[in-house]
Amino acid sequence: MLKSSCRLLRASTYHTPRPSTSFPYRACRSLTVAAAETRTTPQKQNDDTLRNVFDSHSFWSDFRDAHRSANSQSKGLFENHYLTKPAGFIEFSKTTAEQCQRLVARVVQASTVEERCLVPKILDRLSDSLCRVLDMADFVRATHPDIDFQEAATEAYSMLYEFMNVLNTTPDLKTRLEEALNDPSVSAKWTDEEKMVARILLKDFSNSAIDTSDEKRQAFVDLSTQVSQLGSKFIKDMRPETSTISLSNRQLKGVDPLVLQQASKRHLTGISIPTTGLVAFTALRSMKDESARKDLYLAVKTSPKSQLQTLSDFLQTRARIANLAGYSSYAEMYLTDKLAKTPTAVNSFLDALSRDNKRIVREELDEMLTMKKAEVGSLDSPIQIEAWDKDYYQARLSDKYRSRSRRPDFMSAYFSLGTVMQGLSRLFINLYGVRFVPTATAPGEAWTTDVRRLDVVDETEGRIAVLYCDLFARAGKSPNPAHFTLRCSRLIDPSEIQEAAALHPNLDPLQAVNDGMAISHNPRTNTTYQLPTIALICDFQPPSPSEPTLLAFRDVRTLFHEMGHAIHSILGRTAHQVVSGTRCATDFAELPSVLMEHFAADPAVLALFARHWHTDAPLPYDMVAEHLALDRRGQGAETEHQILLAMLDQAYHSSLPLTTTTTEGVFDSTQVLQDVHDRYGSVREQRETSSQGFFGHLVEYGGTYYSYLFDRAIAGKVWESVFDGGREGGAVSRRNGERLHGEVLKWGGSRDPWRCLSALLGDERLRDGGELAMEEVGRWGVKD
Repeated sequence: MLKSSCRLLRASTYHTPRPSTSFPYRACRSLTVAAAETRTTPQKQNDDTLRNVFDSHSFWSDFRDAHRSANSQSKGLFENHYLTKPAGFIEFSKTTAEQCQRLVARVVQASTVEERCLVPKILDRLSDSLCRVLDMADFVRATHPDIDFQEAATEAYSMLYEFMNVLNTTPDLKTRLEEALNDPSVSAKWTDEEKMVARILLKDFSNSAIDTSDEKRQAFVDLSTQVSQLGSKFIKDMRPETSTISLSNRQLKGVDPLVLQQASKRHLTGISIPTTGLVAFTALRSMKDESARKDLYLAVKTSPKSQLQTLSDFLQTRARIANLAGYSSYAEMYLTDKLAKTPTAVNSFLDALSRDNKRIVREELDEMLTMKKAEVGSLDSPIQIEAWDKDYYQARLSDKYRSRSRRPDFMSAYFSLGTVMQGLSRLFINLYGVRFVPTATAPGEAWTTDVRRLDVVDETEGRIAVLYCDLFARAGKSPNPAHFTLRCSRLIDPSEIQEAAALHPNLDPLQAVNDGMAISHNPRTNTTYQLPTIALICDFQPPSPSEPTLLAFRDVRTLFHEMGHAIHSILGRTAHQVVSGTRCATDFAELPSVLMEHFAADPAVLALFARHWHTDAPLPYDMVAEHLALDRRGQGAETEHQILLAMLDQAYHSSLPLTTTTTEGVFDSTQVLQDVHDRYGSVREQRETSSQGFFGHLVEYGGTYYSYLFDRAIAGKVWESVFDGGREGGAVSRRNGERLHGEVLKWGGSRDPWRCLSALLGDERLRDGGELAMEEVGRWGVKD
């Protein structure tokens, strides 16, 4: 998942320590890594160390301790000199607000051509100043284990979020930007990137009811704050109405007893099992008793009435915000700067995709129905596949085809976490000329000792990004994988360095200008960039003293997916942060990450790293091929499920929340859920369910949930057209990597994404986008 809360108005010498391990480590060999080295090179040392810092806790501890200086004074979270203690967040936010006021004054007072030429750059700096706090605070309040840091980050976030909404509704800022953009003597001097920044920010202002009365602008600020609070509440309260369900031992026949022991409570008449988590998931896939499956399914899929009220309030508030900005719906407002542009175009794409997918779903359901009829002993009776049957019979079919292979799944032995990270680095060397170099964290830099820091090093430019990897499970940590942008790329003006020197006379100006965080300075050109700083979150089990963390293949694909977001942030190094990296159209941002999932299954990519953690034997690819074949079974049903969610998202962000209400003024989200399923679903949904109460992506991806399906369709096309479907080493070709980099990744959001796609695929039909282009992408289908 991609995480970024801010929209402004979107808002070295390296030495390897002596390893201390309790099990063998061997460097993976491959054809594309320097062959048969006779001496240890620094790059090979880094490559070996990269594996070991993730696979051995003792190695990591020794590595970290060996590189620490005698000075134990905290350098602050992420080396941010404000964040040496929780209270630093408040100082950080106050200092930022003061700086923002100075920047606002510069824009409002701009009168000469020279001053007005700087308006996009100053507004981008204003956005960057806000995002420096908001993005970091959003991450810390969700991830940091220290409650004091969480609370301080929450306070800082609330303070600046409201301040940002006030700026978004400040007419003078929009007026000065509009005047500069419409004055040829000014805008003619801007680069193409500055013009894109100006257009994006002008659009953001327009979406903030800025051209209305003072009263309406204040209402917009108030409603925006309410939406933020309601969204947080909705995410926090996602849980079924019933926390447990009691089932008899007979009803639970087929469920692994070891799974039941994990989180179940026995009583006189049977077992009480939770309606969330592994036990419920496993039971729905393995319980033989259909009536019990139905009861559990209904319990799992039914939300509390209070949660549905929160959802109604949330969607109605979003709709009111859109109305204030002059739009008929939130989706209409939010899609104007996306590839889709309009809700109609989104529906054209989803309709085309649904038609393409129907045949596949029908074939899958027919196979399930045949198995169900054979199981109940009647091939002719009017039996159908019900909603609670899908997971069960899909699992049965997978077991059936897995048993035919007669091979147990030992793939995880070939995917130690360190090996996979090593493979990602090797892949990026091949494609883009960048690699990961483990770097010891300074005191106070990381939020837990399990965090590994990787510097991203380009073969010609040196360090270009910092990546923090928080990949191991711990109590209280979210289990959901995510990529967080903590700081974006941006060209720092020399005047900012002079200003920082005056404000922080005791600090190195080059460090002070970026709050102590990572920068790159080129003395020859006298240019300074703040470096992309990224956090990658997963929930893998930590290594044990006897073996490393071993990943299932689905976890490998998850890690590749999240690293796709990271490489977009790393390589999309623009001069302005508003368009840096993943700060592009939401329905384009998933393309690099979904594309990376194709690489995870490619033979040439796996040959770079996939070796048995203990024996060093290479992974037999036929194991992967069998696994992929099993995964593809049920793909049609999964695609339909995503289509239904995308359609539901569009309906919820249409005009319906304000025009279709009960007598009490509540939006009936359950009726809309049923209508969508009746129209587009192949299996009847039960009237009693209300699973929309668990649809957390409505908050983060409101109006754009179709993006994942959309980018899956595009990624399949790119994989075949640019990387030759992996044939003849296409997945590890520098030529192909540079093509993706040059036409997509390097631009971030500074180029129209339809132009990026048109150039990448050599298809002029896509250049101008529109409904026909959306429908064309829908016809490509989803082919993983």
